[in-house]
Amino acid sequence: MTAALLDNPLTTLETAPDALAGFTIGVTATRRREEFAALLERRGARVVRAPAIRLVPLAEDADLLAATRESLEGPVHDVVVTTGVGFRGWMAAAEGWGLSADLADHLAAARLLPRGPKARGAVRAAGLNDHWTPLTESCEEIKQYLLGQDLRGRRIVVQLHGEPLTAFVAQLRAAGATVIEVPVYRWLPYRDASPLRRLITQAISGSVDAVAFTSAPAVLAMLNAARAESLEDSLVAAFSGPVVAACVGPVTAAPLLAKGVPVIQPERSRLGALARTLARHLPEHSVTRVTAGAHQLEIRGHAVAVDGDLKPLPPAPMAVLKRLAERPGHVVPRSDLRVVLPGGPSRDSAEHAVEMAVTRLRRALGPSGIVETVVKRGYRLACDRMDAR
Repeated sequence: MTAALLDNPLTTLETAPDALAGFTIGVTATRRREEFAALLERRGARVVRAPAIRLVPLAEDADLLAATRESLEGPVHDVVVTTGVGFRGWMAAAEGWGLSADLADHLAAARLLPRGPKARGAVRAAGLNDHWTPLTESCEEIKQYLLGQDLRGRRIVVQLHGEPLTAFVAQLRAAGATVIEVPVYRWLPYRDASPLRRLITQAISGSVDAVAFTSAPAVLAMLNAARAESLEDSLVAAFSGPVVAACVGPVTAAPLLAKGVPVIQPERSRLGALARTLARHLPEHSVTRVTAGAHQLEIRGHAVAVDGDLKPLPPAPMAVLKRLAERPGHVVPRSDLRVVLPGGPSRDSAEHAVEMAVTRLRRALGPSGIVETVVKRGYRLACDRMDAR
């Protein structure tokens, strides 16, 4: 953390190498999770890894084999390619089954409609020609493109991307097309569900500042896991409040938006863009800046910068500091501080727990005079109301 970031916080958010210092971000990704976690950690974030889903091995997927054989039973007129990794996996699985030559011949005679540049690259790498790619990189635009034509009698292959495209397929069929759904890769819950359960608890308690999602199945897996513990409403409330839900793109965001959860997402559906979006959003929207005792404080998720020096704080002192910072310069009674302490101390120990949290807070902050004791009333940040920013 640098003094420059404090002096001019909004102009340096995107470029500051420590823009995410002091923030904790949950990562639910399975594929490329280490790469994504590294992007966040390089910006200073503390990352909680909680993979939500796993892929069904393609060679063992009987549904994919059945869909491939159905595709080969007749001519294919259009192929919707939703993901590059999925298309490559389909080609590899077909080769393992001894069907790659027949499949390539069928696809070569069809119009291939890749959803975006990665899908288009996979089509070309397979030696095939792409027909058209939507500017928005969305399945919705592909659907509208197809529905603008006469689809009666056409056989359309739709390569799925981990979840059903129910409405997409239904509308093509209603327009007269025969649609073959190809489940190129399917998702199942991650074998060890304990990291995801812990992340759900951390999100509800506010112990993480954001949760990043890179696929819609991961969103659904987290919501389903929370529902199984009767915590879905609490999780949705957390995402609608202090915890930021960050999604790599509109397909990923859809299950959360359907529940009224606000999400942030980059303009381009890429991991690097998602990391940059978090690096801009959290410092701008999830930081409290206060002048107290002639010192500049920048309060972040699990840390506070005092005159530019970042100091990690344990949960109890951080809870006290955030409560004091809600009304800088105003006295906060011990009874109000007691209820924000993690763990909910019993009534008998509440007074002592508050005193210990304040003591640890003062020790962690370093300079004296930032937190003042007001005898028989409580505590306050040593600042006039005009000092708060």
